[in-house]
Amino acid sequence: MTPRDQKLAFLRQLSQESEPITLSAILDKIQLDYSDRTVRRWLQELVKEGLVQKSGQTKDAKYIAVKLAKETSNQVSSCFGSKSLRAIKQIKRQIFEREPVAYNDQWFDSYQPNTSFYLSEAIRSKLKSEGQRANKHDPAGTYAHQIFNRLLIDLSYNSARLEGCTYSLLDTERLLIHGDTPEGKLDEEKVMILNHKEAIRFLVEKAPGLAVSQETLFTLHYLLSDGLVESHYAGKVRDHSVRIGGSTYVPFEDPKRLKMQIKKISEKAAAIEDPFEQSFFLLVHVSYIQAFTDVNKRTARLSANIPLIVRNYVPLSFNDVGVDDYMAAMISIYELQDVHPLIDLYVYSYMRTCAAYDATVKAMGFDEVRVRYRQQRREVLREVILQKLTGNRLKKFVEKEAQKVVLLEHRSNFVEDVWEDLKQIDESRIVGLGVTVGQLKKWLSLRSKL
Repeated sequence: MTPRDQKLAFLRQLSQESEPITLSAILDKIQLDYSDRTVRRWLQELVKEGLVQKSGQTKDAKYIAVKLAKETSNQVSSCFGSKSLRAIKQIKRQIFEREPVAYNDQWFDSYQPNTSFYLSEAIRSKLKSEGQRANKHDPAGTYAHQIFNRLLIDLSYNSARLEGCTYSLLDTERLLIHGDTPEGKLDEEKVMILNHKEAIRFLVEKAPGLAVSQETLFTLHYLLSDGLVESHYAGKVRDHSVRIGGSTYVPFEDPKRLKMQIKKISEKAAAIEDPFEQSFFLLVHVSYIQAFTDVNKRTARLSANIPLIVRNYVPLSFNDVGVDDYMAAMISIYELQDVHPLIDLYVYSYMRTCAAYDATVKAMGFDEVRVRYRQQRREVLREVILQKLTGNRLKKFVEKEAQKVVLLEHRSNFVEDVWEDLKQIDESRIVGLGVTVGQLKKWLSLRSKL
């Protein structure tokens, strides 16, 4: 029997225990011809590998084998189809019964953009029909701006929840909108929520020029991991090994190869024309590569929203996705390269998100023209200030620009919005306009002389 087989035999016996037990109890109950030192070493290794849980730090510390079947409830979501259930059944076997697996280059290489598809044509068509919220003339990010606060709360809450964050939806809203921190919550959870806020704001604000790229993925990871990992790992590939709890998947370690693979993933994703296929591809492969020291799945979830936000579809907020179901879907990818469970969760959650956001928009009401032409309005304001336009020159410029960029039925309201912004503009309202405080003051001085 090899040393690994001996250790697995020990783990099998330990897994028969239903309650945590001490080292001395293990040595008394598990009759194996191994030294105390060997058993201690095995326990240390198994804890590090995520196969055994340890509670306590003294000689009274207790150990129990991790059982995926216990971690992921047998009552899986009803959204899973037969193919998904078969995959989940395989990865629910006890972890020592499943073979260790490495990153599958062949699986990734076999995917050819716009020829290969994870999502069927019927699913893609269904998602487009349900998710479209703006017309082709609307600037990128129009719909995300429209429901920004709801998106901020829902996506931050659900993405953090899938990582074990204990903030409630109401706690999340109070922190993000009002800055209130619930008593008794860990500082790390607060940072996790606030980092989501910065990453989502980045996606929405940069939507008009946002593209899937290696740089974008690194930026998302930096924003999501800042303060949660060592600073030199934020936005950078790892230079050490990582383990996936509850899985036999062993990601590769070489940082040069990791960086090259992230580049390949971003390039292949950027070539995908269908927004939902692109979204799902990013969700799968940014998670699968495990390029970062931590915050990999969060980066994947945010990156999956890039094509949806840019093309004005309802964003994916992961509403109503169970933690155990999500982990089962991800482990099916890690160990089997089977995407069926994640497809089922993706479609199920997306349809529920669409319905929830429709209700939100209906309840809140919004200024359609102001939201739709937000970017064009800002460009007009910038040029007015930079060109120091006042009087008739200003009036003619605004009307001319409105004719160029705004549909006829929206033109008068657009002009009215521009005049209202010029009337209210001050130092606090030039963020994102591309003008300095000094340039604004010069224009205000000219206007005041009229």
